Amino acid sequence: MIDDSKILAEALQQAAMAEREGHSFYMMAAHNTQDPKGKLVFETLAREEMDHLHFLKEHYDAVVTTGKLSTTAHLGTRADLGLNSPIFTDSIKSRIRDAHFEMTALAVGIQLERDATAFYQKHAAASTDPQARKLFTELAAWESGHYQALLKQQEELKSDYWSGAGFSPF
Repeated sequence: MIDDSKILAEALQQAAMAEREGHSFYMMAAHNTQDPKGKLVFETLAREEMDHLHFLKEHYDAVVTTGKLSTTAHLGTRADLGLNSPIFTDSIKSRIRDAHFEMTALAVGIQLERDATAFYQKHAAASTDPQARKLFTELAAWESGHYQALLKQQEELKSDYWSGAGFSPF
């Protein structure tokens, strides 16, 4: 029989790996976008993924050594990605026809954030330990905010992109 600390450690390890992948993706997106605001937002997302990684690693180390979550680990400050402001500057619309990378980065980021939210929600629901439930719930809310910001930007640009790139009649 697998004990709860082993299951928790495995969940924390899996989450940490996903956060590292998210960090790498957002750094690549920041490096490759032509949009200055997009670059800053992707760098911010990368920093938050790294913050999550360190948070999860501290909890993982505590669970492996003590069987319990860390009492000192804390998440940094969540950036306000602002659901009212877009990820990219308005100038992206002038080159939307050729914004293939940015639109792909949005799509991949949306999927990463959707998967992370679902993972954390699943583990929050399955956790019997109130501290673990709180940890996973907090991370689910954070990733859901990333998801909502990316999705809003994609929705704002989608029809212009499809039209500009010749994907009509969509």
